Formats: sequence, structure tokens, C-alpha cells
Amino acid sequence: MVAHVLAFPWPLQGHINPMLHLASALLDAGLRVTFLHTEHNLRRFIRVPPHHPRLRLLSVPDGLPDDHPRSVDGLMELVESMRTVASAAYRALLLRTMESEPDDAVTCVVADGVMPFAISVAEGIGVPALAFRTESACGFLAYLSVPRLLELGELPVPSDEQVHGVAGMEDFLRRRDLPRVVPVPLQRGNGEEEEVDSGRDPVPVLQTIADTAARCGESRALILNTSASMEGLALSGIAPHMRDVFAVGPLHARRARARQAAAETETEHVSGDDMSLTAWLDGHEDRSVVYVNLGSLTIISSEQLAEFLHGLVAAGYAFLCVFRRDMLHQMTAAVSLREAVEAVAGAGIDRALVVEWALQRDAHHVLRHRAVGCFLTHGGWNSTLEAAVEGVPAVCWPFFADQQTNSRFVGAVWKTGLDMKDVCDRAVVEKMVREAMESPEIRASAQSMARQLRLDVAEGGSSSSELERLVGLITELSAVKPAPALT
Repeated sequence: MVAHVLAFPWPLQGHINPMLHLASALLDAGLRVTFLHTEHNLRRFIRVPPHHPRLRLLSVPDGLPDDHPRSVDGLMELVESMRTVASAAYRALLLRTMESEPDDAVTCVVADGVMPFAISVAEGIGVPALAFRTESACGFLAYLSVPRLLELGELPVPSDEQVHGVAGMEDFLRRRDLPRVVPVPLQRGNGEEEEVDSGRDPVPVLQTIADTAARCGESRALILNTSASMEGLALSGIAPHMRDVFAVGPLHARRARARQAAAETETEHVSGDDMSLTAWLDGHEDRSVVYVNLGSLTIISSEQLAEFLHGLVAAGYAFLCVFRRDMLHQMTAAVSLREAVEAVAGAGIDRALVVEWALQRDAHHVLRHRAVGCFLTHGGWNSTLEAAVEGVPAVCWPFFADQQTNSRFVGAVWKTGLDMKDVCDRAVVEKMVREAMESPEIRASAQSMARQLRLDVAEGGSSSSELERLVGLITELSAVKPAPALT
């Protein structure tokens, strides 16, 4: 009997995408995979071309009304509804599969590690479960280290004070580089601070995050979308806390090996907007465009947007911006992001292009274009990996969570870009964009990392070998018939 994996992601875009890449990798290895969306997300994804022709889709309710924003402001409501409503539906679904024909029965679960209930429910009814965390290994290790950080009084604040509570990072990690629960005050161009903190005590939330990370140790193994060459030190720090650890990333880069063969298939699914975007990039010289994409959750003020745009214009390079409609804080209906960019750029469409963020638009499709010279990013792990694989220097302006830690590694450890956290000033934007575009040292570091990551995911590479080992574990676990569950 072929192993049948149920992949259950946390229902936000930054978690769904890497789980889809993992599901594709398992399918390519010969396993069966069913992808468990929430009903809300399944309705959204049904309009997107399938990620893999053999991927089966199912759904459970998330317990929230259709008009709920499911954004940063409503994350805690999503957490609670998933823990209660989705958890019950998920258990019922697993039980139904166990009563179905043997070939349809789920033999193993791979669940997002931010949902401990998904691990405990599966194991409770006899289905082995593995945890998949979609952040960086360095960010995950920082989460595991929260008890020690709290003991030392090292809370995440915008300070250059060195941190001693995360093993192996004592020489370079500062308090401003620790994962944050909510955004903190940002420095404006005039030197004043803009209050964007929600004001709640971060300690209880940090403790909850740390407990959730630690509970990944209850799963049969932890899967991380990273490579040993990139984050070997952090992986060594995580290993004692888990039964086993698999570093199988960057998962999206597995497809790069087949890009030439798949190129014609990919173009069949390109939208009109994406064709216009590519045509615009085609009209620019190599490494002459700054790509700006702040991710699926970042919220900024109109003042911060103005600082970004003025800095980009002053840097003197053409820039491509991918923005969400809901990205601006307290944005009035009369002002659009496109109008704001056009008003500031002034130089016309050759100098600035703004496109709307889309569900199917991955950053790496833009980053691999020859015209892109640097990436202004929020430093989310997916975006960080996408830039790393393409060898594109990054300027990181992190918003929250592990983005703070990722940006420090980009600037101080890997030296593949620059860390612009805790400041939103047009002069700084201009300076850092120019440096990222023009520094031969940064570009050499970025391209060296890209070469190594491509080796990691190639046959015989460290991540490829780890994926084979993971498939072996899933096959072994799936061979054991689960005990009858109590309903």
C-alpha cells in the first residue's frame, strides 16, 4: 500500500505556499497526498491552476464568517476558531478516511507546526503525525529560546543590546533582531516616532508562541524549509528538542531544475497582468530594476509609503512594486496605491510600475528575471529563500515575527543584503537601495549562496538526501496499521 499523506497547512498564504511545495515533492517521490484547505481558502484556490496534477484537495471549516478579514488584526480569532471548529471537523475527516477503503485511508499527517492540535488529534486516533514549520530555522530556534530570553530579561525591543539567550547567536543577535509579536514604533523621516504598537503585553503571547514551538517535539519529526548549508548552526540548536529534524529546502527550488522543460506549460497559466509585468521588465537593462514586495500581511501607513517611494525615486533606478489593497493602514477609499506611486514617481511608466498582489503570484517568478537588481522585502522566510535561490541582493524591512531575525542574518551573517529594520526614512531607503544594487561584495555573496542552494536541492545534495530520508520515514510509519480509534 502506498503511503497516503494528509497535508494540513495553517490557512495563511505564507504557510500554504511552502506546504504546497512540500506536497509536490512528496507526490514526485511516489506518495499519495491530500491537501486539506479551509473551506474559505479552497474557494479562493479553486480559481488558481492546480499546483500538481495529482494533488487531491479537501477542506474543513475554519469557523469564521466569510467577511472576516483573516489578516493581522484578526489572527487571534483565527487561532481560536481553528483550535475549536476546524479541529473537530479535522478529527471527523480523519476518522472517515480510516473507515474507507484501504487505498483511501490517510496513513500519515504532515501538519503545520503552529497547530499543535493537528498533531495531537492525529496521534490520538492512531495516525502518525509530523510537524512542518514554515519559518527559518534561526527564527524557530529563537522561539524555542523564549523561556531563556525571558529569564534574562531580553525582550524584543528596538535596541542594539546584544542577546545572550539564543545559543550560537551571542556574537551578532541584538534585541531588535528577536521575533516580535506586534510592530513597534518606527522612526519617521523627521526623527519622530510613529506609534504602531497595539499596547498589549508581549510576554503572554511570546510564552504561547514558545509553547507552540516546543510542542513540535511531540510529533514524529520536524520538517523545515531550509538547508544545512544555510542554517546548519540553528539546525544543531533545534535538534536536541525534537525526535528528528529534516532540512529539505528550499522546496520551491526543486522546480528550478525542470524550468526549461516546464516553461511552455507555465506560460499557459500566465495572467494578463503577469504578461504585462514581464513585458515591462523585458524593456529594462540587466539588474536595473528594484523589485518591491512587502508580503501578504505587512501593514504600513501612508507616511511610510511616501518615505519608501521618495527614497526609491531618489535612488535613480526603475522600480516594480507589488502591493495589496489592504496594505495601507487607515487608507481612504479615494486614494489608491497606484495613484500614490504615479504621483511620486512622476517620471512615468518607464520608471515605476505598480501591480496588485495576487494569490498565484510568487516572488521568485519576478526575481529570476534578468532585469531585477535587488529586492526590497519584508524579510519573510519564503521571500528570503526566493531571493537567495535567485542570487538577488535584498534590502529587508521586517514587519513582525521571524522576519526580524531573518533580516539580521541577511545583513550580518550571510551578507547577501542589508537590514533596514526600525527605520522608514527616504534617505536611508535611497542609500540602501543604491548599495544593494551596486555593491559587488553583496552581489558576490548572494550569487555564492544561490549556487550552493542549487547544489543542495540537486540529486545527491544535502536537502535532496534529507527529502529521501523523510520519504523513507513516512513510508515506514505508514506501514504500521493504526489501532482502532475511539469515536
